[in-house]
Amino acid sequence: MSQTITTLNVLLPLLYLTSFTVYLYDFFKEQKAVGNVNRIILFITIIVHVSYLLALTVEYDHPPITTKFEIFSIIACSIAFSYFILELLTDIRGTGAFIILFSVVFQVISSIFIGPNYKVPEVLRNRLLGLHVISALLGYSGIIISAVYGVLFWLLYRNLKENKFGLIFNRLPSLEILEKLSFYAAVIGFILLTLAIVIGIIWLPKAFPDFSYFDPKLTGTLFVWLVYGVGITSKWIANLYGKKFIIFSLIGFVVAIASLIVTNSLARTFHSFY
Repeated sequence: MSQTITTLNVLLPLLYLTSFTVYLYDFFKEQKAVGNVNRIILFITIIVHVSYLLALTVEYDHPPITTKFEIFSIIACSIAFSYFILELLTDIRGTGAFIILFSVVFQVISSIFIGPNYKVPEVLRNRLLGLHVISALLGYSGIIISAVYGVLFWLLYRNLKENKFGLIFNRLPSLEILEKLSFYAAVIGFILLTLAIVIGIIWLPKAFPDFSYFDPKLTGTLFVWLVYGVGITSKWIANLYGKKFIIFSLIGFVVAIASLIVTNSLARTFHSFY
């Protein structure tokens, strides 16, 4: 099994790089035949990545969430999977290179620095915890993708405002579609973050009988969840469309990243296992 893991660890960055290259080529050339190929390559990459994560779980008898480099690999897979679902739902592939690039970066870092982790706290061997962490990472991946679409929206918006009708104008979807993609990604992220919170509520009392609901990681995650819940609801109730929603998406992303930095680096939390 260890040889299989080593092989997949080397193969994954190559697969993500290949997927990114094909999506980038499609962005510049926009050929339908290439569009079918890049979707297939991304699907194969995701399947291989899921197999790799399962192999890690079986080999070391714990979900691959015990080091930041294992988590980087899950983030890479989460971003690719979230984008793949979004592409299937919308059939819009012109933005794939901008998203898959994040998977390339996270997986390359993971593959270079990851190592066997045999001795881990017993609490990290819990499968429910693994599902909780993976759901949370999928949720944050949706938030990242929503922000990327927000940045693309602003690039196209600035180009239109300055009457620049070059590659960005020709290849990116319309402002309306970019806003919808940002919204759909935010909704996916919100739903998965909700699932992570629900699983956490079920798991926490069993794992930590004396835990506090005022733990920094809990309050930070809940705050991010509330921000996106308010933003998504406001899209319908308060007519939060177009540039207004994109501004919310980008602010929400900054809030989410700031929350992660503060709760993981500065605050003391029972989530710090190692």
